[in-house]
Amino acid sequence: MNKIIYGIVVCTILGCVGQSVFARQLVDKNQPWSVRMVESEMVRNPESWQVDFSTKLKWSYCVGLELGAIWKVYERYGNERFREYVVSYADTVVQENGNIHTYRLSDYNIDQVYSGKMLYAVYQYTKNRKYERALKLLRSQLDTQPRTKEGGFWHKKIYPHQMWLDGIYMGSPFYAEYAMRNSRVDDYQDVIRQFKVVARHTYDPATGLYKHAWDESRQQKWADPVTGQSAHCWGRAMGWYAMALVDVLDYIPVSEPGRDSLLVILNHVATQIEKYQDKRTGLWYQVVDRSGDEGNYLEASASAMYAYTLMKGVRKGYLPSSLMEVGVKGYKGILEHLIQVDDKGLVTLTQICEVAGLGGSKNYRMGDYDYYINEKKKDNDAKGVGPFILASLEYEKYIN
Repeated sequence: MNKIIYGIVVCTILGCVGQSVFARQLVDKNQPWSVRMVESEMVRNPESWQVDFSTKLKWSYCVGLELGAIWKVYERYGNERFREYVVSYADTVVQENGNIHTYRLSDYNIDQVYSGKMLYAVYQYTKNRKYERALKLLRSQLDTQPRTKEGGFWHKKIYPHQMWLDGIYMGSPFYAEYAMRNSRVDDYQDVIRQFKVVARHTYDPATGLYKHAWDESRQQKWADPVTGQSAHCWGRAMGWYAMALVDVLDYIPVSEPGRDSLLVILNHVATQIEKYQDKRTGLWYQVVDRSGDEGNYLEASASAMYAYTLMKGVRKGYLPSSLMEVGVKGYKGILEHLIQVDDKGLVTLTQICEVAGLGGSKNYRMGDYDYYINEKKKDNDAKGVGPFILASLEYEKYIN
């Protein structure tokens, strides 16, 4: 009897040890960081619609941002599980007639256009015509999206006369890629216009940075009564703008008039990114024009966006090679200061600002310094995870 009990105890102990070892290897530490983060997210979110803490299926730029990054990891490393993870979301959210679950064109919310970028890849892979119909639906929004007097897209219908740096990333890369894929060559000038208009009206000559947003009407309480600008350069807002620049250039022909203007703007943005980089950590602050001030903090999503922009910009020849070192330093700073790995190998990205906006109908957001530094932070928010995956891929291309 004692031998039987002893055997049971030993087996139980060994089983627990085996389970513990197995648990620690949920994500293999020997894989590239891009793969490790994707694997970690798939453990946390077994269904792809659950990305970004979603409790129900919805069409969201946050989900599209992360799943689009996961698709790029699939393209580089060939893991079919990653591909099917993305396809399962697209297949669920897009209906046979091309309608998209929870999407409403009448909202004229430029954020809702962005996830269409993910559908290009899914359509090319599956050849399912429902994705083509969905892409046409999203593109049709831009035909009637309200605009400023100079032709810049409003951020949302509920935010009249306003352009936000965020919105350039949400609309312009999709717009440019659609133009390229469908030979709509006349659209390129409109794409370029979006960047130039928002740059003209958000640029702050005192700092060399770009403010979060601009209100053409100058009616918003957050807007300067003379310039219409918001008060600060929010790190992620300029990160969206920087990524939009480096991504949209992939689709605009080299011979297109005005393309050189985008290169000039990108190089200026990159220069400011280098200037405001924290020298000790290589990271960037939540409020860039108040870098180092009391209460400010080194924020993950902006840091990942800047690192991605610099590394890709150099790789593509859009930026001088000297900026690769700046981008790599920023990326390594994320790994050293903002990444945590648990005993199961799950990778967590910390210090991500959950959300920051301006105005609104309730809990009005003035966009002052205290507002930005006190907004909630959230680990593994898709707005940080997606850019981290993209930055990881750029670094992996650089070292290999």
